[in-house]
Amino acid sequence: MSSHMEIVFPGGKRVDALYRGFVIKTDQKKVHGGEESAPQPFDLFLASMGTCAGIYVLEFCQARNIPTDGAKILLSVERDSKKKMLSKIALNIVLPPEFPEKYRRAVVNAAELCAVVKHLQDPPVVEVRTTTAE
Repeated sequence: MSSHMEIVFPGGKRVDALYRGFVIKTDQKKVHGGEESAPQPFDLFLASMGTCAGIYVLEFCQARNIPTDGAKILLSVERDSKKKMLSKIALNIVLPPEFPEKYRRAVVNAAELCAVVKHLQDPPVVEVRTTTAE
């Protein structure tokens, strides 16, 4: 299966992705020459992991009529200063007090079904190449 996304440069340090009728906007911090008009690409990468896990947690709770008032996911990262990359991404599912104890492990399992998480655990080949515009 193949899908395509178009990445465009609308001006300044902004870079947008056009995908399925959506415009996903990014920008850089002012210190890096941007206007901070949108999240940076890496922010969206992390947000995609949190929101992907979040939909699984939400659907898990909804399927069992478990209220989600007060529920949230806190995503935190640890950085490797030598590699200048993340060494750990942690998702902490904060559950409401009335959340049934018997479902705690199951809701974690549900969050781990997230495709973004799975792609980091078993990464695809990333290929970067050039072509000439016609």
